[in-house]
Amino acid sequence: MLLCVSASHQTAPFEILEQLSRAPHDVARQLTASAPCIQGAVVVATCNRFEVYLDVDEPATAGDVIGVEAVMRAVTDHTGLARHAVEGLYEVHRGSDVAEHLFAVASGLKSVVSGEEEIAGQVRRALSDARDNATTSSALEHLFQQASRAQRRVKNVTALSRAGRSLVRLALDLADSRISDWSAEQVVLVGTGAYAAVTLAALRERGAETISVYSPSGRAQQFAEKHNLTAITEDAFVTTARQATLLVTCTNAEGYVVTGEHVHDAPHAGTRPSRLVIDLGMPRNVDPAVTQNEGVALLDLETIRLHAPLEELQAAEAARSVVREAAADFRHDRARRAVAPAIVALRSHVFSLLEAEIARARARDDDGSIEQALRHLVGVLLHTPTTRAHELAARGQAAQFAEAVHTLLGVSEHLDTATAQRSA
Repeated sequence: MLLCVSASHQTAPFEILEQLSRAPHDVARQLTASAPCIQGAVVVATCNRFEVYLDVDEPATAGDVIGVEAVMRAVTDHTGLARHAVEGLYEVHRGSDVAEHLFAVASGLKSVVSGEEEIAGQVRRALSDARDNATTSSALEHLFQQASRAQRRVKNVTALSRAGRSLVRLALDLADSRISDWSAEQVVLVGTGAYAAVTLAALRERGAETISVYSPSGRAQQFAEKHNLTAITEDAFVTTARQATLLVTCTNAEGYVVTGEHVHDAPHAGTRPSRLVIDLGMPRNVDPAVTQNEGVALLDLETIRLHAPLEELQAAEAARSVVREAAADFRHDRARRAVAPAIVALRSHVFSLLEAEIARARARDDDGSIEQALRHLVGVLLHTPTTRAHELAARGQAAQFAEAVHTLLGVSEHLDTATAQRSA
């Protein structure tokens, strides 16, 4: 069964999400090693959600209990959070509901800002990371690949991506009320990843010209050369930050990258804060105490979430309709896969009887007419059971079909590969 344990901006405070997001790979590795029934684990860790997707080889009730307990153990082991600190801050999605949830997440329907596009890449990277860490499974591969297909369909056939705005653009929209002339801003960008590139593009769209970049991991020079910026060295970061009027952080570095010393002695412009710090990092990049410095204002993810606009209902409903259709297709496909072994077993059994009868006919010097008639008869006989099998599977009754085949014919769906291939 598929299982998803989800903590997001809708269920948990950002402080908890920060801590959850620090060790996604360790959590996934522990989960796949914790119990033989956990076939795979993929962790989606973003700035506003932490989700664990599991492939559990157990019936629904047992798989639910085992999976959730394993996730709680792994989370507490690798994040430093106590069990009671996360109780009640997550949702559990089971079985067929997992696909619809993930498809909605990947399409931006469950983001802080409906329709944001960054989440699609984060979902794809989560699967890639699981592959690299050998924690995925065939069922999770199929689930995440279909999520990407659903996201692309939402983007192509609805207006959701045009109606929604990314977190970066929303943050800069909120900053517009404080900044009258973007070209006059002295901007320091902290971070050099994909999110930093999106931030840089959004800053330039608004007219920002004087932009320097600093990287806690030492990649500022390479990023600066690629994007025609000025790189800031480690030694010069404090001095340059103090001269900036706008600081934007978007790194995944642990610990505060910007603290009070980076904004000390901020100049003033009347009663308006003259230095704005935008923290887009997860975990949090900026010490909240920077606002104790006079003339400094902080815009963080919590503030951005509170100012997120209402969805454009028509675009969102169209996107939800696409997601529901994609989830229904996914359920039907899984049902067909579930019943496939029983169908193969039935066909193998019938064809083995057929070959025996044909062999006897050939031994009697048959001219081929009996063989032809027998093959036609078998095809006719198998058509209805195969059709019924798919219908039952679509209603979640694949197990009943397999049991009926076994009861009536004594056929097991556990076949050797060669036999299965001959009857496919």
